Amino acid sequence: MTTSYPVPRDDAQLVVFDFDHTLYDGDSGSHLFAWLIKRNPLRMLAALLITPLFGPLVAMLPTRRFGISGYVWIATFGLHKAREFNSIIDQYVLKHEPEIRSKLLPHALGVFAAHRRAGDRVVVATGAPPELARAILAFVAHQGVPVIGSEVGPRLGAVGATRHCHNEEKMRMLRERGYCDIAIAYSDSTADLPLLKAARAPVVVNPKHSRVEYFRKVLPAGTPILNWGCVGRGGDPLAN
Repeated sequence: MTTSYPVPRDDAQLVVFDFDHTLYDGDSGSHLFAWLIKRNPLRMLAALLITPLFGPLVAMLPTRRFGISGYVWIATFGLHKAREFNSIIDQYVLKHEPEIRSKLLPHALGVFAAHRRAGDRVVVATGAPPELARAILAFVAHQGVPVIGSEVGPRLGAVGATRHCHNEEKMRMLRERGYCDIAIAYSDSTADLPLLKAARAPVVVNPKHSRVEYFRKVLPAGTPILNWGCVGRGGDPLAN
């Protein structure tokens, strides 16, 4: 049964959600690219060969994006258009529906739905491919929500990010699409500090334990730091 939500008014408050570790328990893009690699023995071999070089790069924040790009190139080699890549994403999501559904965080989805029922302008802004977030949200009757994500295109015989929806770039991409006056923002990551600081009411959800105190220092006093059901992550637990 399809859930019906009111159409937000132009003056409705703007609410922005991150996706990974906020609505979804984990890194949805990594799960996709791991599947693409594991289903092909040659891709698996190539990934193993580059791991001594690229593995340490992924482990360090300043070089993480470059390290991940090596695995993304292996995972998508032979694809030449964003349309082809999106078709693969849709196949992946349908094939793994039960597993993906289990990673959607029920409390997070409840907050997400409550904003939509209230008539708020709800937007998802994610570093993942936008088609991936759209396809996953469609499982839980949240199709139609605007999704801004990393843009992809041809790259050296494969598909790669041509514009990464991350950090300050995420804010630029939101503004370009007219999402400027942010009332509430939800995210787990210090990479989203520009987003959280831009919001009148930032909410940190499911942060790494090691980043909780940092969030308390750099965000306004009293900013909620919550755990919405991500095991192994920080934040105040949900009330029973």
